[in-house]
Amino acid sequence: MQKKEKKDLKTPFFMIDEVKLIANLEKARRLKELSGVKLVLALKCFSTWGVFDIIKPYLDGTTSSAPYEVKLGDETFGGETHAYSVGYSEDDVKEVADICDKMIFNSQSQLAAYRHIVEGKASLGLRLNPGVSYAGQDLANPARKFSRLGVQAAHLDPNVFDGLDGVMFHMNCENKDAGAFIALLNSISEQFGQYLDKLDWVSLGGGVFFTWPGYELEKLALALKAFSEKHGVQLYLEPGEAIIAKTTDLVVTVVDIVENEMKTAIVDSATEAHRLDTLIYNEPAAVAEASEAGVHTYVIGSCSCLAGDQFCVAQFEQPLTIGQRLHIMDSAGYTMVKLNWFNGLRMPSIYCQRQNGSIEKLNEFGYDDFKRSLSQWKVS
Repeated sequence: MQKKEKKDLKTPFFMIDEVKLIANLEKARRLKELSGVKLVLALKCFSTWGVFDIIKPYLDGTTSSAPYEVKLGDETFGGETHAYSVGYSEDDVKEVADICDKMIFNSQSQLAAYRHIVEGKASLGLRLNPGVSYAGQDLANPARKFSRLGVQAAHLDPNVFDGLDGVMFHMNCENKDAGAFIALLNSISEQFGQYLDKLDWVSLGGGVFFTWPGYELEKLALALKAFSEKHGVQLYLEPGEAIIAKTTDLVVTVVDIVENEMKTAIVDSATEAHRLDTLIYNEPAAVAEASEAGVHTYVIGSCSCLAGDQFCVAQFEQPLTIGQRLHIMDSAGYTMVKLNWFNGLRMPSIYCQRQNGSIEKLNEFGYDDFKRSLSQWKVS
């Protein structure tokens, strides 16, 4: 492999740090050892399979939100492959029933319609909506008003559990508070305990940020173990961001500096194309080179044509210069899976810096990829 230096790589690009990734995975290993919980990677958050060789020894498999993710998990990760969708078509079910270990339906009607296709092939599951949740924004709240996600307790047909192997709850989004999660766990036990006692497994979904600095991991582990023993079930968590938090930078270059009351450093990337959640959730990014004590303030603006497309406002100790590189931190979760070709911008390449310092290219994109995403040449 030809040795690469970061300074020689053309921006924009993502750089995954294997050392930081393993640090998160070691916490995952500790949680599994203390609690007995199994962990399946949420591919909706992170599907960069070029680093699955790092992750596979620590986790038990993958979970998905649509057929392509099921196929990816089966082909590139192995272990247990969980299939879930808010709305399956019959073709979807037929496509994945033979390659998944667990198929989880979002409604009792879909379960009734398609269970005959799955029985004898995969373990049957149903998503339940406990009506309680932890989420910073309503957009990401699974228990929001009029939620379509899962079956509410009041709508459950108790007979459905007679032919069910397990259930899935997903009611957290970036929950960094073990106590808050345990309160949700207690609510689930109170509402659904009589049904859970009949099952083999329960998935508690994702959004539990057990790798966050200072998280009370042992407290979480004891609560999970107690819940599992109380109801006699194998527990699963579906971590996404917990696995890849703080592992990856989006590296960009300042291509211009303009001023209109405030200075804006325009970089060769865009939130709408390369870091979409920054725009969707209005959550400013963080820049490694910035300093709270800095006296030079800049908007870090994108090179897209969307007027409000910016990464953040940040302070720097020294003025920024054209050609300077900036590192947009924590850019793994819900980024690469949401890359798009808005404005025909150059797609960031994806690299991994391995423990020995070598840099491995996982993917790069060019004009042909952009062109092919929109139409195909007609073959006469």
